[in-house]
Amino acid sequence: MDLKNKTALVTGCAVRLGRAISLELSSAGCAIIGHYHSSREEAGTLKDEITRSGGHIELLRADLSDSAERESFIQRVNALPRPPDILVNSAAIFFPTPLASASEEEWERLMDINLKPLFFLSRALGLRMKARGAGRIINIGDTAWHAPWADYIPYLITKGGVNTLTRGLARALAPNVLVNCINPGPVLMPGDYSPAQIDKALERTLLQREGSAEDIARAVRFLAEADYITGASIPVDGGRHIG
Repeated sequence: MDLKNKTALVTGCAVRLGRAISLELSSAGCAIIGHYHSSREEAGTLKDEITRSGGHIELLRADLSDSAERESFIQRVNALPRPPDILVNSAAIFFPTPLASASEEEWERLMDINLKPLFFLSRALGLRMKARGAGRIINIGDTAWHAPWADYIPYLITKGGVNTLTRGLARALAPNVLVNCINPGPVLMPGDYSPAQIDKALERTLLQREGSAEDIARAVRFLAEADYITGASIPVDGGRHIG
């Protein structure tokens, strides 16, 4: 797909991976529909940066974990003059849930933000892409989903679900819509990580270094442009998945 003059919807656009993805796709010629929830100031900063560089971004706020807000968000997206050619599901949360203390509320929060919106957004927008004859859906998983860390089991269950959802959507939306998943490794370490925690995160990474948000953004662009890849889960993790 030639990205010039295409439109990309990026969830969680304001910070971290979503921000880098938005900037990368904008630099490739895409108009951006930027979703954010609570990061209003950061979303405004992103809009300023894209606008200064000659790009275009339409910001839409929504709590995608709320079914009514999610449905309203889908309707607003569908009412825009240019429907999205590309959907990047990057909005997610991440926090520890040790087995002995994990609560049902924490479980539900992770599912409601990291997994459920991906299904409903991808269904609504993916079926419209299929009817138009072309589209891309790119999901963001996690390379650790197949070897879960003991203190993050519910989080990594959501990311395993993202990988399964990717394959199911690729089958359901074929041949017109290509659906793929990127599984990042140690990228954008949490700010409260100690040096020891960072070292532990990197010890199984073959390249022995942390990746960047831009590494993930470039992989998103590659999949958006690719015409013969669908149903794939691609690790962008410095070799951690085989470390």
